[in-house]
Amino acid sequence: MALPVAEWQGRTTRLWAALDPALRERLAVASLHDAVRLGCELLRTEEEAALVQLCRRVCTDKEPAAASWYREQGNREFGRCQYQAALRLYSKAASHELPGSPEVSMCFANRSAALFHLGHFEVCLEDIARAESHGYPDRLLPKVLLRKAECLLCLGRLQDAQDALGVLESKIAMDGLMTSPTHQTLLKKLSQLKVKLHEKQLRPEPAREAHGGIQGKSEIWEENDSISGASSSLSLSFDAERGRHLVASQDIVPGQILLKEEAFVSVLCPGESLPLPPQGGETTWDTRATNADLYCHRCLSQLLASVPCQGCSYARYCSQACADVAWQQYHRTECSLGALLLTLGVFCHVALRTVLLAGFAEVSRLVAWSHGGDKDLQSPEARCKCPSEAPDAGAGARGIRGCDSHGQYRSSYQALFHLLPHIEQHSPEHKFLCMLSVVVLCKQLQAAGLEASVLNQESPQQRSKPKTCEKTSDELSPELQTVAEAMLRHVLQLQCNAQAITVMQELGPGDGAVVNKKPVRLATAFFPVLSLLNHSCCPNTSVSFSGTAATVRASQPIPSGQEILHCYGPHQCRMRVAERQQLLRQYFFECRCQACLEELESGVESVVSRNSFCCPKCRAQMQGEDTLCCSNEACATSASRENLSCRLQDLQQQIKKALDLLRDGKADQAIKMLRKCQMDAGNFLSPEHLLMGEMEDHLAQVYATLGKWQEAARHLKKSIEIVEMHHGPSSVETGHELFKLAQILFNGFAVSEALSTIQRAEEILSVHFGPHSAQIQELQEMKACLSELPRNILQRT
Repeated sequence: MALPVAEWQGRTTRLWAALDPALRERLAVASLHDAVRLGCELLRTEEEAALVQLCRRVCTDKEPAAASWYREQGNREFGRCQYQAALRLYSKAASHELPGSPEVSMCFANRSAALFHLGHFEVCLEDIARAESHGYPDRLLPKVLLRKAECLLCLGRLQDAQDALGVLESKIAMDGLMTSPTHQTLLKKLSQLKVKLHEKQLRPEPAREAHGGIQGKSEIWEENDSISGASSSLSLSFDAERGRHLVASQDIVPGQILLKEEAFVSVLCPGESLPLPPQGGETTWDTRATNADLYCHRCLSQLLASVPCQGCSYARYCSQACADVAWQQYHRTECSLGALLLTLGVFCHVALRTVLLAGFAEVSRLVAWSHGGDKDLQSPEARCKCPSEAPDAGAGARGIRGCDSHGQYRSSYQALFHLLPHIEQHSPEHKFLCMLSVVVLCKQLQAAGLEASVLNQESPQQRSKPKTCEKTSDELSPELQTVAEAMLRHVLQLQCNAQAITVMQELGPGDGAVVNKKPVRLATAFFPVLSLLNHSCCPNTSVSFSGTAATVRASQPIPSGQEILHCYGPHQCRMRVAERQQLLRQYFFECRCQACLEELESGVESVVSRNSFCCPKCRAQMQGEDTLCCSNEACATSASRENLSCRLQDLQQQIKKALDLLRDGKADQAIKMLRKCQMDAGNFLSPEHLLMGEMEDHLAQVYATLGKWQEAARHLKKSIEIVEMHHGPSSVETGHELFKLAQILFNGFAVSEALSTIQRAEEILSVHFGPHSAQIQELQEMKACLSELPRNILQRT
C-alpha cells in the first residue's frame, strides 16, 4: 500500500473540499516550504485523533497473549509433523514475547526442534544458542543439549559433538538420578548418540571436494569513473525532451551488466494481510505468512529463523547484526511508530527512512540550498548551482542536476534529493493528502519525544521512549518543519521514481519436483542512478534484484549512441497502446517510444488480437467497444463487452478453485475442473489468449504432481507457445517457462530433450539474470547430472 489507508484519504478529501477556494488556490501553487507551513496550520486536532483511532486497527506492540497463542498453535502443528508451519508460528510467537522474558527462550528452543526436523542444522544451532542466552530453564536444558550434539554430529563436527555430549553427561551427573520415562528416553538417546559418534570416529567420511559449485563464464564489468555503479560503456547526457538519461558510449551485447546499485533506502511492503488484534474478545490472531514474516526488514534476505525487534512485534531480521544496524540507522526512531507508518503507507515510510539515513545535517543543508538562499554552506557540493532541470551551458556533467562539483553522479542523498518531485504536475488534492500525512507524522515524532533521534542528537544505543514534549500539539519545531519539507519532497518524488524490488516467490508448498514461481513486489526503494533510466514500452534492458541490490543488464544488442531504456510497467506485449498511455500519465509524460509511435501511426495493435474475445459461433475475432461484433461479415454475431468480461472473471474464479483443489491434494478433481474451464474458455476466448496458456501451465503443474511427466511436458509446451507469442522467444517469461519444462523433462528422464531445453533456458535466463544466478546454477547441475549417465542410456533417450 503506497498511499495511506482509504479512511485517511477520505478525511483529507473532505477537508480539502471544505477549504475556502482562495486557500485552495494558495495551496495548489505553494512551494514545499509554504505547503508544510500551511499544513501545520490546517491540521486539526480531530484529524490527529481520527488517525490515532485508525492506527489502533494495526497491532505492532508486543502482545504476550498473542505469543502464548502462537506458541500453542506451533506446538499443535509440530505434533502433526507440519514443521514448516510450526517454524513460522514459533517465529510469530518470538516476535510478540517481551525481551528478557523466559518465554522467549522457549520460543527459540521450540523453533530449534522444528529446524532440526527440517534439516537446517546450522540455523538450529543458532536458535539453541539464543535459547541458552535468553535463560532457557535449567530443568529442560538436557533435551536442548542433546539436540545440539545431534546437530553437530549431522554436520560432521565430531569433536564439537563429543564436547557437547560431555557437557550433557556432566549436567546429568550434577542433577542426580533420573527415573521418569522422559529422562529414561533422554538417557537412551544419549547412549545411541555416543555409539553413533564412536562409529563415525572409527570410519570418518571422505572429505568432499570443495568445488564451490559449477563455475560459469565471467561477466564483463568495468565501473564508470563518473557514474557510481554504472558500466564504463555508459555516459550521462541531458536534453530538454528526455531530461537526464544514460546513453551507450560503445556497442553493448545482450546480457552485459550496465548497472549495479545498492538501494539508498528501501522499505519492505507488508503484504496483503497484517497482524490482526483480537476481535470481539476472541483470542485469535492472524496465522498467514506475509512479506513481514518471510523477509528481513533490513537486507530483504529470505528468513528462516527470524531475529525479532526487542521493541515491537513487526520488525524481524535475518541476524542480530542486521537488527543492530537497522536500530542504529533508523529503527530506533521508527520502532514505536509502526502502526502509524503502516497506516500512512509505504511512501511516507520511505520518506521518513530516507531523511533518517541521510542525517539531519545533510537534509537541512540541501533543503536550505533548494531555497536558493544559503551561499555559505561548507561542502564543495553546496557551492554548485541550485537545483533545476536544465544544466548550465558548457558546464558538462558538472551542470547536470545531482552531479557533484567534480561532475560525478553518485548514488547519494544529493542525487536522490535532485530527482524531480513534479510539484506543479501533481493534483492539488494529492499534494494536500501528502502534505497532511508528513505533517501529522512529524507531529507524532515530536509528541513521542523522538525529535532528538531524528536530528541525530541521541545515542544510537539509547532505546527511544515516549517523553514529555515541551511543544504544544499545534506547533512543530523549525527543525522538524525542515524534516517535513524534505519528506514531502520525497513522497512526491516517489510517484515517478519509486522502484519496486521484486522477488520470484514459490507458489504452493514448494516441496514438489517442479517449482512454480511468480514475481512478487517485496519492497519500495529509491535507486538514484537507476532512476536515470527513461521508460520505453519496448525496453532494451532487464532488471533483477538480490536483496536490496539492483542489477541492470542489456536484454538485446545496444549500439553506441542509443539510449538505455527501462520499462516502468506498461509493456507492449501486455497492453494496448491506449492502456499504456493512460497508465503512464501518472509519470507526467507522454510516451513516444518506438512501440507507441508505430502502433499509433499504423493503428495496428497486435496485442489485441492475441488477448481478444472470439465469436462463440464461428471463432472469428470480436471487435468494437461496448458492443462487440464478429469480424466475420457472414456471421453478424454481437455480444456485450461487459457480459464477456463477466464470463472471463467467472472463469478466473473457477481456475482459482481448481488450484485450491490441487493444494488440498485433490489432483484428479483439479484436472476435471481445469478441463471444464478450457472448454468454457474455448467458447469466447481466442486460442492465443494468455489465460489459455495459463490453464495449460496449471495442467502441467497438476500432472507433474502426479508424476505423469510426459503429460505435464505436453501441456507446458502449449503454454510456452502462447507465452512466446505474447512476450517473444528471448523474453524472461519464456525463460521461466523453459526452466519449468527442463525440470519436468529431467524428472521424466527425457534426456536428449531435457539437455536441449536446458541449453535454451540457460541462454535466455543468463541474459536477464547473469551466469551465476540460482536458476542457471540449477540448470547446470541438471545438465551435469544428465551428462554423467551411462552412454547406453543417453543413446536410448
